[in-house]
Amino acid sequence: MKTKYLDVLDLGRLIQARGLHRFLPGMAQYIRQDYLRWQQFEKIARVSSHSPDGVIELMPISDGVLYGCKYVNGHPKNTMVGLPTVMAFGVLADVNTGYPLLLSELTLTTALRTAATSALAAQAMARDDAHVMALIGNGAQSEFQALAFHYMLGVDEIRAYDIDGRATRKLMANLAKVPGLHIVPASSVAQAVKGADIVTTLTADKRKAAILTPEMIEPGMHLNAVGGDCPGKTELHPGILRDARIMVEFEPQSRIEGEIQQLAPDAPVLAFWQVLSGTQQGRTSAQDITVFDSVGFALEDFSALRYVRDLAQEHQIGSWIKLVPDLLDPKDLYRLVADEGDEPADCISGSRPVFQAPATMDYRIGSP
Repeated sequence: MKTKYLDVLDLGRLIQARGLHRFLPGMAQYIRQDYLRWQQFEKIARVSSHSPDGVIELMPISDGVLYGCKYVNGHPKNTMVGLPTVMAFGVLADVNTGYPLLLSELTLTTALRTAATSALAAQAMARDDAHVMALIGNGAQSEFQALAFHYMLGVDEIRAYDIDGRATRKLMANLAKVPGLHIVPASSVAQAVKGADIVTTLTADKRKAAILTPEMIEPGMHLNAVGGDCPGKTELHPGILRDARIMVEFEPQSRIEGEIQQLAPDAPVLAFWQVLSGTQQGRTSAQDITVFDSVGFALEDFSALRYVRDLAQEHQIGSWIKLVPDLLDPKDLYRLVADEGDEPADCISGSRPVFQAPATMDYRIGSP
């Protein structure tokens, strides 16, 4: 057997083959379907290793059939040395055998799944007539957020602000030719937010901050707090949270590193999976202030890995690698390093054993 391998060039080819206008809603559909089977998953908060300049995390999850895990970092200073703030890769494995079925880049994919998740959450919480979004922080993920909201919610005006004007100019240049989408540069956070229906924050600093303050918030706004999260790092003033309906992905993780770390441990929140299933109501009136306290959860990466693997099979993109040894005798790992003449006696004759997948195992990992 071999492992399917997708690098960042493969992901680019997948997106070109599909088109972002279809790729983002398609990923959102996979994420939605997995959240709707929430109870089937074995879930834990991500495992984090913090340093003064950043964090490295492992994000595992399993539905009992497939096991997914993402390695991801967050280092805000990386751009000063020519590296991305976020870099990631992931694996999807068969639970019955532990065999790795897919090894994939997740740097580009993380930006895509984060945008798809944000738009999916906004479909459940934003007003139906929302069409103007303020985008605070115009770095590497900003284009994907803008396009997801454009394609999935019909947002047609983006008011963009970043403390680095070059980032805003980059965003405007990259999206200049998107039909029906108008990017307006703002000179401040307050100017960008005023009159917006949706506000998305995408800041990367590790410090506690109040990018949005109560006086900026208007009745009916939906806030999408996306910026990289960790203990002690915030984007919203706690006064906003106290007056809002707040939705989280996985409460035990969000209490540690989300915006709600600023609230009492028993402060009420809505569960994303329950809002999607209709057992909880995201918005109760046009005047509600709603918040998606997004920290990124392993289920979304699990969904993204399934999605890109299915698309790779459909479009015949990617390669196969020998990530796991293919042994004549599965108990004889030493054979890989033995001298050519040192053939073990029990391996001199006989044919190579072939792994037979159980009849119930489907390595295609088809659509849910």
